[in-house]
Amino acid sequence: MTRIKSDFLIIGSGVSGLFTALKLAPLGSVVVVTKKADYESNTNYAQGGIASVFDDKDKFEEHIKDTLESGAGLCDLEAVRVLVEEGPTRVRELLDLGVPFTRNQTGELDLAREGGHSKNRIIHSLDRTGSAVEQSLLDHVHANKNIQILENHACVDLITKHHLKDKENLPLRCYGAYIVDTETGEVFPVLAKKTILATGGAGQVYLHTTNPNIATGDGVASAYRAGAIVKNMEFYQFHPTSLFHEQGNSFLISEAVRGHGGILREIGGRPFMKDYHDMGELAPRDIVARAIDDTMKKRGEPHVLLDITHRPANDIINHFPSIYERCKKLGIDITTDPIPVVPAAHYMCGGVATDLLGRTNIADLYACGETTCTGVHGGNRLASNSLLECLVFSHRIAGDIQSQGKLSYSAETDLIPDWNKEGTTNTEEWVLISHDLIEIKTIMSNYVGIVRSDMRLERALRRLKLISEEVKDYYNRTTVSLGLLELRNLVKVAELIVRSALLRKESRGLHFSTDYPEDRTPSRQDTILSHKL
Repeated sequence: MTRIKSDFLIIGSGVSGLFTALKLAPLGSVVVVTKKADYESNTNYAQGGIASVFDDKDKFEEHIKDTLESGAGLCDLEAVRVLVEEGPTRVRELLDLGVPFTRNQTGELDLAREGGHSKNRIIHSLDRTGSAVEQSLLDHVHANKNIQILENHACVDLITKHHLKDKENLPLRCYGAYIVDTETGEVFPVLAKKTILATGGAGQVYLHTTNPNIATGDGVASAYRAGAIVKNMEFYQFHPTSLFHEQGNSFLISEAVRGHGGILREIGGRPFMKDYHDMGELAPRDIVARAIDDTMKKRGEPHVLLDITHRPANDIINHFPSIYERCKKLGIDITTDPIPVVPAAHYMCGGVATDLLGRTNIADLYACGETTCTGVHGGNRLASNSLLECLVFSHRIAGDIQSQGKLSYSAETDLIPDWNKEGTTNTEEWVLISHDLIEIKTIMSNYVGIVRSDMRLERALRRLKLISEEVKDYYNRTTVSLGLLELRNLVKVAELIVRSALLRKESRGLHFSTDYPEDRTPSRQDTILSHKL
């Protein structure tokens, strides 16, 4: 049977995974596991840009202040300071790698502004920043002989002492992961000295999301099952402006459109954001999303309008070519027509708890990017801080690993058993998976969306527990498949979000409860969950 040994195993091929791979390649062999093609990730869909201080008129303290204000009192100040102060150096590394960031007429970086930012500090590549960064990183990864990418492979489970026979006196440590080839169905161990989770978010837990189909919370679910601590899962950011169109597939309309002067209007044409916040369209995302949600419900309308038609047509097309092209294909000319938009699940602010070096509570297991909760986002992520977090903490993970000197495999590595599929059978009952998947998404969208209540959350949890038991039974007797793995992970992530939301008896950031609309605790308090193995 197949067994792979590598110095480093990275699960996920977004900017976190690829940047970490490039950093670790000089230290040894790297295996990158990705569920689809190597370019498919949340990174690839990021339109806006990377927030970082590059203007002489801007200051670190102002970026820190904006981040803390968006985070609703839950950010870790030390983590935010690391993010902001180390950010420009990491962005310059992308420039050195050839990322084609947009420049102004004088040749300097074109700095845009997005919601929650007091200064122009968004470095971007038109409205295709994520794709531009991803492609540059992939070019360098493919050219590196120390990095092997396993496309169409997925993580089944992280390997810990619980897969060993004699485990009583062993510490909680990660030895790698069981990986499935999704084309052949073969499951095999990839054994590593260090394992890094970089699997992105879990937007597919909701009916409407800006995330790609692969965003199924694999990192959080597998880490939790292995004994990792997860934190602040109740804070799921809904992007305020996702295209409303039956063929739009929740296409993201970048925050930069509002930063460039876009106005949110009721379907009748009246602007409404000043009714909700002094910053209007540039208010933090949670406020804008709730304002849109409230406006739609009050008026009984299926969407609102984002209007940028007052800007010159050439200016709109030059700044937002991807959005213009996508909308034009659907019959919407954004230079003359307002864009119909609705909020959609966008970013997971909670996740696997890590320290400032990306370490989890499981030895030899690191995590970075959207999979994690580093403390930088708090109760609500500031626009365009996400790619910055990926860069800064991926670099820190590699630095921590390098500081440990020569690495060796754990003594137990050779005792890791092959995957045992005895007692399982192949099944063609895809309807069981698809039915449960739709039910999970519907429960989460109806009961655990932008506005919540204890009654809705309790009802959601009861139903999710029933589905979880069904999925567990089905998993235990069925041969591993990608659809089954994703369903298993999504129901676990859904359950973690609901359990976390029930623990927070206040409204803060992205978590708004009708039972506790004004009750805000005076000090920082995280929601922490861990699995008792």
